[in-house]
Amino acid sequence: MDRNQISSSFEEIQSYVCEKLEELDGDSFFESDLWSRDQGGGGRTNTIKEGAVIEKGGVAFSKVFGAVSSQMSKQLKLDGDSFFATGVSIVLHSRKVEHPIIHMNIRYFEIDEDKYWFGGGIDLTPIYIDEDLAIRFHQKLKKLCDKYDPSMYIRYKKWADDYFYLSHRKESRGVGGIFFDQMSENENMTKEQILEFCLGLGRLFPILYAEQISESKRMDEMKRDWQLLRRSRYVEFNLLHDRGTKFGIYSGGRTESILLSMPPEAKWVYNYQEKEDTLEYQTQQILRSNRTWINS
Repeated sequence: MDRNQISSSFEEIQSYVCEKLEELDGDSFFESDLWSRDQGGGGRTNTIKEGAVIEKGGVAFSKVFGAVSSQMSKQLKLDGDSFFATGVSIVLHSRKVEHPIIHMNIRYFEIDEDKYWFGGGIDLTPIYIDEDLAIRFHQKLKKLCDKYDPSMYIRYKKWADDYFYLSHRKESRGVGGIFFDQMSENENMTKEQILEFCLGLGRLFPILYAEQISESKRMDEMKRDWQLLRRSRYVEFNLLHDRGTKFGIYSGGRTESILLSMPPEAKWVYNYQEKEDTLEYQTQQILRSNRTWINS
């Protein structure tokens, strides 16, 4: 199994996810944008907007390669002369306030053709947190992880909790998920099994999102302004902390595709404080705590 086979399998995941999301939305379709990178490689960015379910979304595939620049080496701590990177990244900003923001990424990286690793993750950012739906989200992720290693979910859930955290706000981005990086062949998993796990996560994505959409409950107290405020936290995380955003910028990637994760609209309010006994207050209390969600 070589790098091009891995890249092709990621490209197939992009097509599969887009097909399922179009079926789910029922009102809008993806537009494809093929692009190339001067230093080597390129990709296909599929975008959807103004749908019945998805206000703005993107499913981006990329395969880039070339020399490790001094900026990449310094900022990303890459030790080598050349690199190869391929992956799929998904972000969906839902139209309705009862529906969440959801993100997923799977990726493969090589340095100097002799060192490789896989990485990725998925996390859920509800506008208003439905604890039952958060539990079901984590249960399905644990079931996938348990197929490969019973300890995997515990480790990757903890990694997600630590990674998807806005330290400047002292709150989580959402209800977490799983996150993994530097994943290479070891005594527990072969390279083929790691790829299978990544592809399994990609195939699970539309199932997870569909459940969040179909099972969510609308309440009269839910507000569009709160949705815009929650989106602003998403912007802050991606610009300040997200590794994928930083890699894209420092590797000379395509800006439009890198910033695809930005919401169509967001809002900042100076010194905003949630009122007690409101849904907004309840949501923030959960985000400022450390929830296990399911027994591991």
